[in-house]
Amino acid sequence: MKATFTDYLKSTPFYFLPHHLISALVYKIARIKWAPVKNFSLKIYLSLHQVNMSEAVEENPYAYKTLNAFFTRALKPGARLIDNTENTLVCPVDGKVSQAQAIENGRVFQAKGQDYSLLELVGGIDELAEPFTNSSFATIYLSPRDYHRIHMPVDGRLTDMVYVPGRLFSVAPHTVNTVPRLFARNERLVCQFKTDHGPMIMILVGAVNVSAIDTVWAGSVTPPSKNKIIHTTYVNVDISLKKGMEMGRFNLGSTVVLLMNDKVALDETIRHDETVKLGQKLASYHV
Repeated sequence: MKATFTDYLKSTPFYFLPHHLISALVYKIARIKWAPVKNFSLKIYLSLHQVNMSEAVEENPYAYKTLNAFFTRALKPGARLIDNTENTLVCPVDGKVSQAQAIENGRVFQAKGQDYSLLELVGGIDELAEPFTNSSFATIYLSPRDYHRIHMPVDGRLTDMVYVPGRLFSVAPHTVNTVPRLFARNERLVCQFKTDHGPMIMILVGAVNVSAIDTVWAGSVTPPSKNKIIHTTYVNVDISLKKGMEMGRFNLGSTVVLLMNDKVALDETIRHDETVKLGQKLASYHV
């Protein structure tokens, strides 16, 4: 989609805003337990976003102890069905497809007229980027009203985790359309998994107001923001997760970029601007 004047008008202030300070304040507010403040914050949030609470284990939003507990709410068992068809990858989140297509010569498409470097996206680590130079990807945007937990698209064992510091631009469509190299500039967590069909990478992209990114194996990885790339390898620790299992969560909406190797074909339903649900078919491995 071509950027509009309104897109530029909405996104320009983000170049000047103190991203990390704003997110640090949200972090504190989201963890206030005092009911008057917590409930007031929730009331404002719910007035701005249409959240479907009928799917949540706890349907009453005001029953959550903190705003962050509400953000990271669990779904009822059976609320999402995981496609367990053999050789299938599933959507790791609820959200909307920003882009899904081929990676060409190490360039990842962001929006019309814009792309960015795969190598930069994964923190400049050649061995992580190389298997995906001419493969495929899917970028899925989680809006503030969406379920904020992230699940495995396929069985996998964690081999690498890379924390990459950066800005915290909004990842809403208007900034994706206008801010060059957005996903390679924002703070992010790169998680590589070994699967039966080769490597797969899930990149959890931070954004303004996303006050923390958690994983099930490391807990809260951000904040605080660091000023250097931190690469952790998992050689002697077996962190294996089955398809559909929770692997992490955003403490407010953001974006997941999924890198799939050249053995993968995207499903025809995974197209720009399509709404997707956790567990639906995203792609298939060639057999």
